[in-house]
Amino acid sequence: MARLEGKNVAFVLTDGFEDSELTSPWEAVVEAGGTPHLVSPASGSVKGKNGHTQQVDVPASSASADDYDALVLPGGTGNADKIRMDEDAVALTRAIVGAGKPVAVICHGAWILTEADAVRGRRMTSYPSLRTDLRNAGADWVDEEVVVDGGLVSSRTPDDLPAFNRELVAAFAS
Repeated sequence: MARLEGKNVAFVLTDGFEDSELTSPWEAVVEAGGTPHLVSPASGSVKGKNGHTQQVDVPASSASADDYDALVLPGGTGNADKIRMDEDAVALTRAIVGAGKPVAVICHGAWILTEADAVRGRRMTSYPSLRTDLRNAGADWVDEEVVVDGGLVSSRTPDDLPAFNRELVAAFAS
């Protein structure tokens, strides 16, 4: 099993996230020995659409790509729509992608990647309703459980979390 000792992983999200798309990858990072950090424009804590509440570790306005080895972008329609409008979260995402660090994105989480102009020429998947948005932003969108394109790991829905977690840990470990 791949190990993530010494790796700091940013989870960028805000209120309205899909609970399992935060908690399941978070647990996978911890189980592999990595250190997850919740980065958000929200202060104090964030609340998922199904009620999970979690403390924010770092405000998006003070987060630096230099502090993280990888990035996870959970979905949830409300979260994804709000987070892509936050300039600090988009700047952090763009900087992490630009530094060539691995990124794992699931469901609607890919919307922030379109704002960061980070999908052009990439093969990926997402929740099906994002297909046109991602294609218009230059992605090669496919309908598969999990897609790995270099350091970009993408999945469609919470049903894909076992494959998503396996591939994100492998990508983050390399």
